[in-house]
Amino acid sequence: MPRSEARVVTDRPHRYAKQLAAHLGRKVQSSWDEEAGLGALTFDRGSATLTAEPGTLVLAVEGEAEHLDQLEGVVGRHLVRFGVKDELVAEWHRDDGRPGSVQRYEADHAALHGPDHAAEHNPG
Repeated sequence: MPRSEARVVTDRPHRYAKQLAAHLGRKVQSSWDEEAGLGALTFDRGSATLTAEPGTLVLAVEGEAEHLDQLEGVVGRHLVRFGVKDELVAEWHRDDGRPGSVQRYEADHAALHGPDHAAEHNPG
């Protein structure tokens, strides 16, 4: 299954991973193991893993190639919203060598809270 990964530099990887798993867990199946620093999200069209490493939060999504952009977007957009003060950036890299999408906070980012916001929690 095609995979994409983003390594997000932060001094609070556990905090952001836990927050991401809890927030998205209201709409999709999620888990977070604080001791191991590992989390998982299960969407209709793919999955994501969250790995807290020293100084880095590693995000990975897996799904059919045509769904990777959407999976990257859901996980990345939520993370950068939580980390606006830390100016987090999620830059995805596909396992086939192609670049993925990039999410970073922008001043007009709040426009994402329109009618399509609820649908983005569960790509499917």
